[in-house]
Amino acid sequence: MHITAHELRTRYLAFFASKGHAVIPSASLVPANDPTVLFTTAGMHPLVPYLLGEPHPAGARLTDVQKCVRTGDIDAIGDATHLTFFEMLGNWSLGDYGRDEAIAWSFEFLVDHLGVPPDRLGVTCFAGDADVPEDTASQRSWRALGVERIARLGRDDNWWGPAGDTGPCGPDTEIFTWIGDEPPRGFEPGDRRWVEIWNNVFMEYERTASGQIVPLPRRSVDTGMGVERTLVALNGLASVYEVDTMQPIIDELRAPGLGERELRIVSDHVRAACAMIADGVLPSNKDRGHVLRRLLRRAMVHARRLPPDWYRRAVTRVAAALGDVYPELARPAIADVIATEVTRFEVALARSLRELERRPVLDGKVAFDLFQTHGIPLEIAREMAEATGARIDEAGFRDELARHRDRSRTQAGTFAGGLADHSVEIVRYHTLTHLLQAALRAVLGDHVLQRGSNLTRDRLRFDFSHGGKLSPGELARVEQLVNGWLARDLVVERATMSPADARGLGAIGAFGEKYGDTVSVYTIRDGDTVISREFCGGPHVAGSRDLAGSFRIVREEPVAAGVRRIKAVLDPVRT
Repeated sequence: MHITAHELRTRYLAFFASKGHAVIPSASLVPANDPTVLFTTAGMHPLVPYLLGEPHPAGARLTDVQKCVRTGDIDAIGDATHLTFFEMLGNWSLGDYGRDEAIAWSFEFLVDHLGVPPDRLGVTCFAGDADVPEDTASQRSWRALGVERIARLGRDDNWWGPAGDTGPCGPDTEIFTWIGDEPPRGFEPGDRRWVEIWNNVFMEYERTASGQIVPLPRRSVDTGMGVERTLVALNGLASVYEVDTMQPIIDELRAPGLGERELRIVSDHVRAACAMIADGVLPSNKDRGHVLRRLLRRAMVHARRLPPDWYRRAVTRVAAALGDVYPELARPAIADVIATEVTRFEVALARSLRELERRPVLDGKVAFDLFQTHGIPLEIAREMAEATGARIDEAGFRDELARHRDRSRTQAGTFAGGLADHSVEIVRYHTLTHLLQAALRAVLGDHVLQRGSNLTRDRLRFDFSHGGKLSPGELARVEQLVNGWLARDLVVERATMSPADARGLGAIGAFGEKYGDTVSVYTIRDGDTVISREFCGGPHVAGSRDLAGSFRIVREEPVAAGVRRIKAVLDPVRT
């Protein structure tokens, strides 16, 4: 039996709806509730506040299909299993049902609704360690269903979280299906013919600031099933590039002289780029925009043998393959954004060629700059050097690359925090972003909308739509407005309602965000005057009395065309 991506999504959501789950829409690839990551990398990221205790407006049982982006395995793109953009099916219990129901429903869906033979299933469970005992309960649940292939693995394989330094975490059980001819009697998860298709995480513990693992008062379930990998297993395919949401792009771009791996890289990267641009990310030299630029330029390098209109044809195929579930992919501006980046890259290549022509040897630092700043990989720089008779210091390049990776790891540690750790400081800065947006809209106009944020315990960073640099006077007025509100007795209120009712009350939301039938709205009031009203999952402080301090803008700068960024702090009150 062959099953399409549309059929898999439809069956999954219908199944869990029949079990009392509310079907919620996919969130944006730009995280609204987990500023510790650049992109939404899993179905749970948009639900972090609710997994930490905030009530979800749709209830305690949720299910969805979430679009995700992961770039950590970019060097593996083109093999049989890795994609940059992918879809994740998930179901959640927010303090409602536990592992017995989650495991039973996973088994029921796979066997009764997808037709997976029970004798082709194997599972892994947490083996326990010094902090947490072995997960024997999951093993009992699986055996009660007749599943006997159970491997007990450690924390590296069967433990999730926390997302930051602190927060909810717990054991998980991973479900594998055999894709070979005759399934073996035993179960060795390392055998590539056992393909993992589903993971059930039981958030039963919390890691505290002191590093202790303690039981959570409210336990939750978080599951994830990768759409593409599941289709590979169910349909007996050789790779994720053969699923019906990837194959049309591959077929459109296939051309003489373009190797299979190059073809896969180009198809993968342009698909991911379309999804990012559709959610408001634009090429730049910072953060998400930098990731997008690197993906596009890597695709351009491998697409050099394709006709000039390759990306427009690819964009059309992406929209046709995924537009039914993600209509934002049909936006005409996507191809135009890529076209502009193609032109920029051609200029960068010409500049690089001039650099090579005037140097007999290209030292490692300059070669790395071509790679890091302009997206020109070493192998292309090598080809260009050979054409001009120059030579590249490849050992120096590798040294620079290693130093850059070390710096990146160090800097990544400085961004620990975000709503994932639910600290008092993070919640305060989250509320301040609402006041900042209200002030920006009052000073600059209603065209201002949030385009991203990042919070640490020490500062907020807020990206917003605006066409030009703010003047010193405009920045001063924004600061004055926020500090004036902080001096008042503001109250923060939460309510749930339909999106239409929320918009009717003037609530605003994040760019590209989709909303379900019921939404959470936070209103900040000064008596009867509404200062801010936004679609938001929270959490927030109760009022301005919890925001004692002086709001100060540290920096205002461009991020991408039409997007500005403000970094700000809340200085303590001087006594």
